[in-house]
Amino acid sequence: MSGCAARRYLAAALSRCRVRALPLREAPSRGLRALCAASPGASQLPPRRHLSSRNRAEGKVLEPVGVFEVPKQQGKYETGQLFLHSVFGYRGIVLFPWQARLYDRDVASPVPEKSENAAGHGSKEVKGKTHTYYQVLIDARDCPHISQRSQTEAVTFLANHDDSRALYAIPGLDYVSHEDILPYSSTDQVPIQHELFERFLMYDQTKVPPFVARDTLCAWQEKNHPWLELSDVHRETTENIRVTVIPFYMGMREAQNSHVYWWRYCIRLENLDNEVVQLRERHWRIFSLSGTLETVRGRGVVGREPVLSKEQPAFQYSSHVSLQASSGHMWGTFRFERPDGSHFDVRIPPFSLESNKDEKTPPSGLHW
Repeated sequence: MSGCAARRYLAAALSRCRVRALPLREAPSRGLRALCAASPGASQLPPRRHLSSRNRAEGKVLEPVGVFEVPKQQGKYETGQLFLHSVFGYRGIVLFPWQARLYDRDVASPVPEKSENAAGHGSKEVKGKTHTYYQVLIDARDCPHISQRSQTEAVTFLANHDDSRALYAIPGLDYVSHEDILPYSSTDQVPIQHELFERFLMYDQTKVPPFVARDTLCAWQEKNHPWLELSDVHRETTENIRVTVIPFYMGMREAQNSHVYWWRYCIRLENLDNEVVQLRERHWRIFSLSGTLETVRGRGVVGREPVLSKEQPAFQYSSHVSLQASSGHMWGTFRFERPDGSHFDVRIPPFSLESNKDEKTPPSGLHW
């Protein structure tokens, strides 16, 4: 396809502004893996290397994407910053930042002689610290290659109709922590292929970075702020497996003369060791303000039992939970298996499920 034809095709896709309707359940990941890695010592980003499901190179496609920039140790990245994801390897662009509260139980102070409570482990006092995350677009060319490791349809909205279990997903929308950004620059005026790229951003060579927000992006952020905002992040490490949880309130729906409150939660599993391990089971405990305590057990997550290795150390997914109360808590464990067949449990840090107290109207799907 020629460059002009490709641009016409992209413009047609943008005019339709597609969102995908999904059932409210755990959706399996699909596709093959591919990584783009940036070397801090190189001035130009290395070529993308396509990998098979067995992690063996099928061939090398030389595809320079830009010039590597020094990652920021202080401050934040601006709207329009191009980057490679340091863990999942996809190309992306920053839409806007979020200031979150990070509750890291690995650095929490032990509180002696304190029993477990309804919120979970209860043995540590955890103080939140400010941490920057970013709302980003993922390059559509990379989505098929990363879906084995990270869902590309993880940002969901409740649908605006009577079916309280229906939701919509925006493909290629993600949340990225500041330390996962490997910034780069490009002379390409459309460096990211995504149906929302030209709807949200425009090229301005006088700016740094040269991609600035359109009014449509600002309006979209403002209208959907309650359902997009990232506020709390929870993290804990057990036997070199780090679990990070980010909950999001999705809104309330009425069902059978009662109110049902919905949340999505994003979980990232990271193997910080060289030993290969595989996730086998999940064990959740869900406490509702109404006084109920539910236990959920099952094989794997989202239909998968991911292997975490030195080559592929991380797995990220999203799921959903509903309560007939405006708040609650979740906590639990993941059971992993070692190569010798032994098992160990990894703690899921307890996190709150809070609704928006000032919500005037429930979210109505996707606002434009």
